[in-house]
Amino acid sequence: MTVDEELNLLESHLRRLKIEYEIYFSNPQKKPPSDLEWKVLSLMRKFSDGGGMKLSQRFRYNEMAQRYAIYSDLWRKKGRIREEGYRRPQDALLSVQGVREEEHGHGPAHKAYGVAHHADAFIVDWSDAKAEREKVEKLFTALSEAKKKAGENVSGSLESFSSFVQKKTKEIKKQYGCERVEYSVDVADGKVKLTARAKT
Repeated sequence: MTVDEELNLLESHLRRLKIEYEIYFSNPQKKPPSDLEWKVLSLMRKFSDGGGMKLSQRFRYNEMAQRYAIYSDLWRKKGRIREEGYRRPQDALLSVQGVREEEHGHGPAHKAYGVAHHADAFIVDWSDAKAEREKVEKLFTALSEAKKKAGENVSGSLESFSSFVQKKTKEIKKQYGCERVEYSVDVADGKVKLTARAKT
């Protein structure tokens, strides 16, 4: 296999790895794509010394190595957030705690992001977060106030939070075919959690 062919293979593996990680972070039952990542790292190590590569090939390899470094850092952060749950508004831009099923009475199981809400949770729902701006502001305010009471740092802007819930609402509606998405701010074990669930 020529250097160009191996670089093509590396690029293909890297593209696939990004997709596999996106699937992994959206499904708590999935395992991380360790085998595919090992293949990517093996190819990158092979070319790391630059031996026998043309300038154009070296440039192409460096571009892919930088891309992997950015991805790897993002995956590490998302993995930490997946394990620890929602902590700060800026974390929400990366991920929310993994999906799990929750039973509501005798009805069907609903998919929920984060922990179950309690009776004293702040709850709001919408179909379009962008169109229902006032509700987004109320949710952000409730989240900020809950974090203050819990002694947690309040950071991140309303705009970044709004962008996050718009994106997350679209994802949940597409994934579960629901009309509306319910969000709740809850405190569990002294820590503030943000929960989003499909609402039929």
